[in-house]
Amino acid sequence: MAQNGMLKIKTLGGIFLLGIMLSWAGCGDEGGKKPIVDKNPNPPVKSNLPKAPDFSADSAYAYIENQVAFGPRVPGSQAHQDCAKWITAKLKTLAPKVEVQGGSMKAMDGKTLSIRNIIASFNPEAAERIMLTTHWDSRPWADEDPDPANHTKPVPGANDASSGVGVLMEIARQLKDNPPPIGVDIFLWDAEDYGKADAEMPDSYCLGSQFWAKNPHTFNYSPKYGINLDMVGGHAAQFPKEGFSQQYAPNVVSTIWQTAAEIGYGNYFINLTDSPITDDHVYVNVLAKIPCADIIARDPNRGNFFQHWHTIKDDMDAISKPTLKAVGQTVLEVVFREGAGS
Repeated sequence: MAQNGMLKIKTLGGIFLLGIMLSWAGCGDEGGKKPIVDKNPNPPVKSNLPKAPDFSADSAYAYIENQVAFGPRVPGSQAHQDCAKWITAKLKTLAPKVEVQGGSMKAMDGKTLSIRNIIASFNPEAAERIMLTTHWDSRPWADEDPDPANHTKPVPGANDASSGVGVLMEIARQLKDNPPPIGVDIFLWDAEDYGKADAEMPDSYCLGSQFWAKNPHTFNYSPKYGINLDMVGGHAAQFPKEGFSQQYAPNVVSTIWQTAAEIGYGNYFINLTDSPITDDHVYVNVLAKIPCADIIARDPNRGNFFQHWHTIKDDMDAISKPTLKAVGQTVLEVVFREGAGS
């Protein structure tokens, strides 16, 4: 994934996407453009809506630890296969319906990758639904590592993106014990991080979500909206409002950030508008036509992602329980407020 120039037309599977701002890659970053401060940030507002279940950061952390213990989840590796089996089996103990969408996609290096998108559904008969998504694979190359000798080594992928899987698995555990009044579908995308900058190879990232967007698991699947998580476990993380999310799903962004402010996590979900980032949510928006917002950490001062992004140091030391709590509790709150008719 990579950046586009100003007002450059970008092709996504035959669909033209107009990049109004500089496009950042969710897993590939090439620039230093800083976020813009919103002129009218939403202040915290006390809510009388029912409280969501209590999200356990300890539980989410344990789910992350289990994934990392398999080793880097690079598509085609034994660790990738073993982790997929573990995630699927665990979700089957939590959700009433779990399916694995299999397929294949051509990767940027010419390899044909077997895709495994793992989908868990709660309240599967409900017509009104929302989708929660993240990717579960890890990057084959630590090409941002400060030591060039590590550039061909795989990334452990604790924050990018076992953190998102850990958060959604803990949400699944909560939904098992606290059934939501609406339908909730959890999507774990495969082969998100197997790509290069868009300028070099367009659409080489996010292969699993691209495959699903062209081949939905359910005919006429049409949830109200989606929320994608990426790099949601870093220390002192901050989540500005990502540019493509603002373009395609501004109401979803407003709901998430307002909810975070109301429950005390406004220091994580900051009132800044960031540059667009090519991540799985882009293909959900553009190909599947479902409004989807991205919760992705960026450091406004560094103009980059977290410190150990795409390095061999993206291990369990990169994970912060308070950050997991902030993201998980916010997303749970959004789910249960939606169900309460907010």
